Parts: sequence; structure tokens; C-alpha cells
Amino acid sequence: MKRGRLFVIAAPSGAGKTTLVKALLQAEPQLALSISHTTRARRPTEEPGREYHFVSRAQFEALAARGEFLEHARVFDNFYGTSRAFVVAQLDAGRDVLLEIDWQGAQQVRRALPECLSVFVLPPSRRALAERLARRATDTAEVIARRLADAAADMSHYAEFDYVVVNDDFEQALADLRRIIHGDAGDLGAGRPQLKPLLAELLATP
Repeated sequence: MKRGRLFVIAAPSGAGKTTLVKALLQAEPQLALSISHTTRARRPTEEPGREYHFVSRAQFEALAARGEFLEHARVFDNFYGTSRAFVVAQLDAGRDVLLEIDWQGAQQVRRALPECLSVFVLPPSRRALAERLARRATDTAEVIARRLADAAADMSHYAEFDYVVVNDDFEQALADLRRIIHGDAGDLGAGRPQLKPLLAELLATP
């Protein structure tokens, strides 16, 4: 049996990654989404096992100590981790797996499974990123300000990824992700010259 492929998608907070991933899973039902473990508090709209496996910090640290995470990282005072057993079992069964994680986690996954394909999602501008974060009713103004401050640091890691998708037009960004899944996205490489003006604006010091 042909082994499944692992796709890693990362982005700065507010780039629209979660919405894109949800649409991608609907369009590509053969993909298995890995549900991360987190110590973050559950939001009212979330259900355990659907968005995340919600665990205490002590539970998380025990899992990490036993080596049960393919990757794990601390993000905004909370911890996130990907189940190694789930991912490996899906890949061994020939199923493609999608990981929605941050750049730190992506680094760890690339070290553990260098054959994975990684995608970084960028916003179309710094202003658009700020507006998207401000529209979130779930975050306080303090959290939004900190996420904005950290976004440039996150985006500076774009070149570590195989592909970059710009989430300007949602349908186009979704189509780009589907092309990557189907192996037809050679023009979406992270090093393509067309990205330079956007990256200069996104990574400029405020």
C-alpha cells in the first residue's frame, strides 16, 4: 500500500488559515485532519475532540514526557501538540493527513518527517491582518495587540516552507491549496519573486 502524504499548513494569527482548512477538508474529503491537544481554554463554540483535545497542563506535560507528540510548542501562554500515533497510523494506512499548526511545530515535523509538504499562508497586507484580528469577538484588545506584534516574527519564517499561499481572494487561496494537495503547484513555491513586494510590507518594522 502506498503511504499517505503529510501536509503541514501554518500562518500568522488572523491570516484566515482555520477557515481555509475547513473549506479544504470539505473539498478534499480524503484528507484526515489531525486534531491537536491544547491547554488553551475551550471557547463556547468549540467541542472537545472536534477543534482540539482539551487537556490540563499536567496532562500535556505527561504526554510530552512520554514522547507522544510529533511536535509541540508554546503559543501565547498555551501549549499545543500533535499526536504522533494518530499521524503515523493514518500515513501507514495510506491516508493523506493535514496538520494545522504554527511555524515552530512545522520545524519539528520537518525534522521528524522530512518528506512532508509544508504550506505557509500569508495575509494580503498588514492592514488586512490587523482588521481581521480586530473583528474577532473572542480576543481582548490586549491579546489582539500582542498577536499583531508577533505576526511579523511568525511571517519571517515563510521561506522555511515549500509553498506560500496568499489569502487575498478566499476562493483563489482555496484553489491554490487544492493544487498543492494534487501536486500541481510548482508556481507557488516560497521563493517565487512575485512575493517580494508583499513580504517587504509585511515584514517591515512598524
